[in-house]
Amino acid sequence: MDKNRTDKIIVTLTKWFGIALLTAMLIWGAVYFLKAHRYEQTNDAQVDAYLSPVNAKVGGYIRRIYYKDNQQVKRGDTLVVIEMDEYGLKRNAAAAELMGSHAKLPILAANEETQIKSIGVIKAQLTGAKAKLNQQQREFDRYKKLLADESATQQKFENISTSLTITQSDYDQAKASLQVAESKLNDLKVQRNAITAEIKIKEALLERQELDIKYTVITAPFDGQIGKKTIQEGQLIQPGQTLAFLVNQTEEKWVMANFKETQIGNFRIGQSVSIEVDASPNEKFSGVIESLSPTTGSRYSLLPPDNATGNFIKIIQRIPVRIKLTDTPEKLAKLSAGMNANVYILKD
Repeated sequence: MDKNRTDKIIVTLTKWFGIALLTAMLIWGAVYFLKAHRYEQTNDAQVDAYLSPVNAKVGGYIRRIYYKDNQQVKRGDTLVVIEMDEYGLKRNAAAAELMGSHAKLPILAANEETQIKSIGVIKAQLTGAKAKLNQQQREFDRYKKLLADESATQQKFENISTSLTITQSDYDQAKASLQVAESKLNDLKVQRNAITAEIKIKEALLERQELDIKYTVITAPFDGQIGKKTIQEGQLIQPGQTLAFLVNQTEEKWVMANFKETQIGNFRIGQSVSIEVDASPNEKFSGVIESLSPTTGSRYSLLPPDNATGNFIKIIQRIPVRIKLTDTPEKLAKLSAGMNANVYILKD
């Protein structure tokens, strides 16, 4: 008797469980087909955001790391410090070379002053040589007339002529010396311009060395959250090497959904979108269509498919659709780049 009663209870429970299960399946099927009828949907979608790489501008050994995995940072926070001893030596060498170039200027100024005085002396000598030449020329002309009148001897005239030639040679020599001295002064002025240009170059080199020292301290470019740490203290890094990725929390997030080409016929910019993410299945997020890709996703692959073959098989392609999230920043803070999402777009 008890066994029959137990069997009846089991049969009754099984019947009601089957009814409940069937009802649930019917409700689920109704909801699913209702959504399929009212919405274009896809589960090939992910949350996306800008990931900014933090790169090293100079190479060297890492001295200290000031962040941990997934740490929140503020703009200007120190992230990594690179050994700067070598860069300090280069800066000191550049500073010494700049001082050496500056030291050439007083020496050059003294040489210019000496050369100017030498030019003054040569000009005075040239004036005296000119006066002596004029006097000797008059003496030559006078004895030339006397010789014509037979009032002077040939020997005396030849002596006067020789003296004129010597005096002319002295004048020409003084004139040439003046030209050489003035040319040397111009050379010194050109040398000053060259030293000035050299100083500017070495000042730029010194600024570059100081800039390299500044680059040995790597700071956060904006507020955000650091990703996974992939470097260690003492590690040798190269210029341009990526040290970490920083998610900018002030920038917007969006969803990139890949819809079948048969679904996007009625899509338009600004159309409302409902989004569910696997991380929060009971919460809905809102958005609008921001843009549609001009090509299918496969066209961005390394080897795009070529359908010009004899064994062509038609495959439905997918079109990337960018969806702008319109919820409050507090609500969007729950979303992380890379999360899977289900996207629903109401059919017109």
